[in-house]
Amino acid sequence: MIFLLRCLVGIPLIGNYLSSVLIQEIFLTLDHDDLSQRAKAARILVVLICKHEFDARYQKSEDKLYIAQLYFPLIGQILDEMPVFYNLNAIEKREVLVVILQIIRNLDDTTLIKAWQQSIARTRLFFKLLEECITHFEHNRTGDSLLLGSSSRSPDAERPASPKYSDRLSPSVNAYLSEASRHEIRPQGTPENGYMWNRISPQLSSPNQPYSLREALAQAQSSRIGSTARALRESLHPILRQKLELWEENLSTAVSLEVLGIIDKFSVAAASRSISTDYAKLDCVTSILMGLLSRSQPLTFWKAFLPVVYNIFSLHGATLMARENDRFLKQIAFHLLRLAVFRNDSVRKRAVVGLQILVRNSFNYFKSTTRLRVMLTITLSELLSDVQVTQMKSDGSLEESGEARRLRKSLEEMADVRSKDQLNDCGLPVTALEVAAEGSTDNRWSWVEVKHLSKCLVQALDAGLEHALLGSVMSVDRCAAAEGFYKLALAYAPVPDLHIMWLLHLCDAHQEMQSWAEAAQCAVAVAGVIMQALVGRNDAVWSKEHVASLCRICPIVGTDIGAEVAAAEVEGYGASKLTVDSAVKYLQLANKLFAQAELYHFSASIQELIIPVYKSRRSYGQLAKCHTSLTSIYESILEQEASPIPFIDATYYRVGFYGERFGKLNKREYVFREPRDVRLGDIMEKLSHTYEAKMDVNHTLHIIPDSRQVNADELQPGVCYLQITAVDPVMEDEDLESRRERIFSLSTGSVRARVFDRFLFDTPFTKNGKTQGGLEDQWKRRTVLQTEGSFPALVNRLVVIKSESLEFSPVENAIGMIETRTAALRNELEEPRSSEGDQLPRLQSLQRILQGSVAVQVNSGVLSVCTAFLSGEPATRLRSQELQQLIAALLEFMAVCKRAIRVHFRLIGEEDQEFHTQLVNGFQSLTAELSHYIPAILSEL
Repeated sequence: MIFLLRCLVGIPLIGNYLSSVLIQEIFLTLDHDDLSQRAKAARILVVLICKHEFDARYQKSEDKLYIAQLYFPLIGQILDEMPVFYNLNAIEKREVLVVILQIIRNLDDTTLIKAWQQSIARTRLFFKLLEECITHFEHNRTGDSLLLGSSSRSPDAERPASPKYSDRLSPSVNAYLSEASRHEIRPQGTPENGYMWNRISPQLSSPNQPYSLREALAQAQSSRIGSTARALRESLHPILRQKLELWEENLSTAVSLEVLGIIDKFSVAAASRSISTDYAKLDCVTSILMGLLSRSQPLTFWKAFLPVVYNIFSLHGATLMARENDRFLKQIAFHLLRLAVFRNDSVRKRAVVGLQILVRNSFNYFKSTTRLRVMLTITLSELLSDVQVTQMKSDGSLEESGEARRLRKSLEEMADVRSKDQLNDCGLPVTALEVAAEGSTDNRWSWVEVKHLSKCLVQALDAGLEHALLGSVMSVDRCAAAEGFYKLALAYAPVPDLHIMWLLHLCDAHQEMQSWAEAAQCAVAVAGVIMQALVGRNDAVWSKEHVASLCRICPIVGTDIGAEVAAAEVEGYGASKLTVDSAVKYLQLANKLFAQAELYHFSASIQELIIPVYKSRRSYGQLAKCHTSLTSIYESILEQEASPIPFIDATYYRVGFYGERFGKLNKREYVFREPRDVRLGDIMEKLSHTYEAKMDVNHTLHIIPDSRQVNADELQPGVCYLQITAVDPVMEDEDLESRRERIFSLSTGSVRARVFDRFLFDTPFTKNGKTQGGLEDQWKRRTVLQTEGSFPALVNRLVVIKSESLEFSPVENAIGMIETRTAALRNELEEPRSSEGDQLPRLQSLQRILQGSVAVQVNSGVLSVCTAFLSGEPATRLRSQELQQLIAALLEFMAVCKRAIRVHFRLIGEEDQEFHTQLVNGFQSLTAELSHYIPAILSEL
């Protein structure tokens, strides 16, 4: 074979009998078991094809084309013998690929297209060779991370052979490599006309450190220093190491640019349907683009990449944006977001324009960005597992990292109208983002919708960042941890799988805290996501009315069933897991958790959503269990309503945060929902423990002991303040302007009305600044808080979005106190009973209220009102209307007391006669005292 090669020097190879015999022999040898024979055949192939005609220094461009066309059939032979190619090792493959690249780079378009016109399978094989080129000429910078596109291989695990430059390569191949990597980076001080190794330090002037990089590599290999790529590099002088790094990078860039150019030509040819390929998916294009994107590339490549991608999407956007290409679209979205993290501002801005190109195609083919938003949300979630969103500060705490800031900046710039001015800089026409239907001049591009897309992605980024920042305090601040999961669930709401995942994390967190109502709400939300998807696909026994009833339990569910759910089905996301059985599973979990929270009215509503499923399946055993469970639930509800002690499912507290150390909580108010046995002192102790751990040496924590209005600007710097106030939930039909005290307000409310979004608390004050004063000076401020959402919610606390205050004058305050006692007595007299034998008020309850109203030792409350407002100077300050209201309230109070005493007499036995006598005497004494201020009271009673 060597003899034949020597005979053929200077003789054209193609069409020559001897050459065809030689090529056949070479391919047979490439499949030889002997590795040394196989390597020799690969090198002979390189020399055979590249001969002296391929030396670029001696050929004109027309000669290069002629030679490329002459040797072009060799590529066909390689495609026919692909199993042989795959059996070669990395070095042998690289040498063959150099030959292929040298041929292709000098071909004209017409000849190149012929290679794609034979069959789809052969076209795929051609691009498989190009994928091999990308792989085998990939350049991994030292220290590159997986995020930046480097290989996941360990440097020591690289193939134990020479790098991309070898003394065993033929001179012609080295000419190609030298041309591809001709660009130099000269250190400061190097002359313009000199190479860096011509001006080297004296340390290189020794036999052990040659001048030439090629010579140094050969010496290292011959001495077996370079058994691994790392060992070889470390054996080089730093300047030569830099030179090697530069050459490898330039070579990798040249190969990538050449492959990119071929893809561009291929897409143009495919647009005219003049070649054989898979037009349904264009897998040749997508696989090459993914190969290029998944590897580290320099700025030179990115400058050329964007125009090519724009042209490809302009020609084949309908195919590439179709569901069949979900994997490709998801990958290109991922890599564009990855580039949006880069420090290099030029690369980052090109990534922004690349994202806008995807938006442009989304408008063009879907008329909206809904589906693209789902795709980008998925890829952003995957990217955040690689991006380091936090970094350590000098004090040991965490803060947002530079990568997260750059990513946020890129996502915001995507929606910036001014960013379209960068199109020219990216090699794109100024009209690149315009979207018009065929035959129309109306531009479909909507910056408003792009801003919404940007906002959603930034929200997902911020939720991930906040969750990462909470990592060290999640076990201490459980409320903040729950909010972190909640914000992630909201941010990933467009993707059912991710939405459900974070809701279940939140559900688990609430169960650990024994927050059963909140955990139940999470389970309801998961069931709602599934039900919405099923109803949207008409693939369930439920309807929109069922979803609406679920929304009344958990408002986050929502009732908008449309394109969002269908668009979310991207590459398996949100499709296979959305089944009726899954929905039933989480409805049953919600039912169990609501029962633990004793919110039986919610449990009843949940059971009524499960029953239609078993009815449609004729699962009579399950139906029997459901109805048995419903019977138990309704009995529990009756028991709660019949109880003399009002049922309270939770206690509520308003908490105000004041202090820079609180961060985002500073100057914000929240309403906390706590278990019903948690008292004011308990929550003060719990919050003190939680937030004292967050204080540093420059900050202390202080609790404001009252509910007065706080002026944050007057607080002491360096001190963080918590103001904690017990608040009452407001019933839906409650009159907030009523002067009555709210001691008995919840006892008259329906057990079923347990969804609250308004809360109030009363604060006594005086005009002279003191908290307490005499009745004639005692004012009352009623503060009503509106929360963002209603309780029970998916979190334990809700932010206060609105606060209103109403003030009651001293006389109104006094009238309210009397009206409250009157209402309490009337409620005992008129309250209906559940059976015929229990129609009268309960004796013990009536005695307790009467004793607090007319007993001699406690009647000073009513008398003190008369003394304060019906005698002396205070009486002259009252308006006639206020005076009439006060007198009417006192008369009504005494009349109800008289009626209650009569009822008490009918109920008591011998053992209570003495107590009844005391009540009568107290009432008569109180009447006599009041007659001094209201003479008409004697005739009224």
